[in-house]
Amino acid sequence: MNGNRPVLTQIKALICRDVKMAKEKGKLAMYNKILVPVSFDADRNAEGAMEIAQTLCADSGTIICLHVLEQLPSYATQYLSDEHIKSAQKDIVESLKNLVEGVPNATIEVVTGHSALTILDTAKRDGADLIIIASHRPGMQDYLIGSTAAKVVRHAKCAVHVLR
Repeated sequence: MNGNRPVLTQIKALICRDVKMAKEKGKLAMYNKILVPVSFDADRNAEGAMEIAQTLCADSGTIICLHVLEQLPSYATQYLSDEHIKSAQKDIVESLKNLVEGVPNATIEVVTGHSALTILDTAKRDGADLIIIASHRPGMQDYLIGSTAAKVVRHAKCAVHVLR
C-alpha cells in the first residue's frame, strides 16, 4: 500500500492545482466556514487537511481548526497530576498554532468531549458548510464500533471531505 503514496501525492497536487485555477477564474463555489478537526495520531494528515481547507475556503471565509480532548475515565486521571494535564493541553494549543500559522482567517479551538459528537456539535453551532477530516485506513475495530470519521460522515448536516 505504501507504494501508492507517491501517486496519491501527485493526484492530490493536481486536484489542488485545478481547484486553485478554478478559484482564480471565479468558477468554483467556495465554502465560507470550514471545520478541520485535528487528531495528532501518527497516521492522520493534519497538514494535508489544512492545505485542502485553504484551497476550498472562500476569500472571506474562515477555517476553524478543532482538537477534541477525549474525557479520560476517573480511574486513569487519578494517576495524572493536574500539571501534567495542563502541560499536555498547552502542547496541543502550540501544535495547533503552528498548524494554522500563516493561514488567513483561521482560528483554533480545543474542547473536551466525545470526538464525533463534539465535531458534529461544533459544526452545527458554528454553521460550518464543510468538514475536512483526516482518517486512517479502517481496521477490524472500526468495522465493529466505527471510526470518528465514519460517524461524522453519517451524521453531518453539511458536506464532509475525508482525507486518507
